[in-house]
Amino acid sequence: MYETTLKLLQKISSFGYKAYIIGGYPRDLYLKRSSSDVDICTDATPMELHNIFSEIIYSSEYGSVTIIFENIKFEITTFRKEYNYKDNRHPDKIEYIDNLEEDLLRRDFTMNTLAIDKDGNEIDLLGAKKDLDKKIIRMVGNPKVRLKEDALRILRAVRFATTLNFELDPILKIYIKKYGHFLRKISNDVKKNELDIIFSNSNKEYGIKLLIDLKLTNHLDISNLKNIKITPSMIVTWAQLNAIHKYNFNSIEKESILKINEVKDKDILDRNVLYRYGLYTCTMAAELKDIDKRKLNEEFAKMPIRSKNDIALEPVEICKILNKEAGPFLKQIIDDLESKILNDKLPNEKEEIIKYIEEKYKKS
Repeated sequence: MYETTLKLLQKISSFGYKAYIIGGYPRDLYLKRSSSDVDICTDATPMELHNIFSEIIYSSEYGSVTIIFENIKFEITTFRKEYNYKDNRHPDKIEYIDNLEEDLLRRDFTMNTLAIDKDGNEIDLLGAKKDLDKKIIRMVGNPKVRLKEDALRILRAVRFATTLNFELDPILKIYIKKYGHFLRKISNDVKKNELDIIFSNSNKEYGIKLLIDLKLTNHLDISNLKNIKITPSMIVTWAQLNAIHKYNFNSIEKESILKINEVKDKDILDRNVLYRYGLYTCTMAAELKDIDKRKLNEEFAKMPIRSKNDIALEPVEICKILNKEAGPFLKQIIDDLESKILNDKLPNEKEEIIKYIEEKYKKS
């Protein structure tokens, strides 16, 4: 990835423009962290980039162009200034410029301003390395202004502090507390993306503490965050927050949250509960109940069937045995077989099931 990116910079440079790797990749490279998040900035305008690259797949209104280079997707953004943030999130106007330092001044945190040129040299114009060495997140410019421009920077600061295990600059913390209410103007989808990263990180306890200490929970509609049990799984965190009608969860997430909340007060080691809700849901609930997951897996492994499909006799065979057309009676019989087999009252063997059906149902 790195070598391919340098080749991309060199290609842009061969047309007479300047280009740099910027943002998360240089930061993570300096911290010796793995990263695949590569962003490029350049003094070439989107129109000029269209003249350089044939495989452009997207152009945004904010001066970003997405290209495919050697089968890898890259986002390239023209150096720019931003003016008049209209909704505490997006600039109302942008102006293309040809100066890297001016472009860096519009970025969020100093640690994200480290750049790499086409020859692999680090360019540090705003003290990124100093803050990375100190493990501190400091805003580029005045937090009083920058947080009001784009309120998502509030949540991004907490996210970066969580994932990198960095401290927040004391002045930044003051203004996060002061302007936290601007988060209500940010779409819930965007906020959820940031919270998902915090809640899924191994350092989530720190991130959750920051959200509480910075008094952001009410503004995020997760006011009961301080009362939850810290568990490894993101979905279990969400399940405790009563947020299912406040955030847009996908269908799988929503189903998982509902099932976890259904099963959390049940005996998940009971075979019938484990069978009904499945191993995944019960494993998630085990985090809340301090039940050893290995024990849960052992119980699951002992189950003779995991669904009706595992019953050793097909419905069509039941109909043949009873000499009947398929009908409502089948459900009653299958439910009966399911219960008997699950609770070790009937072996899940075809011959035994046939014998049982003949004895119980053939006369009726």
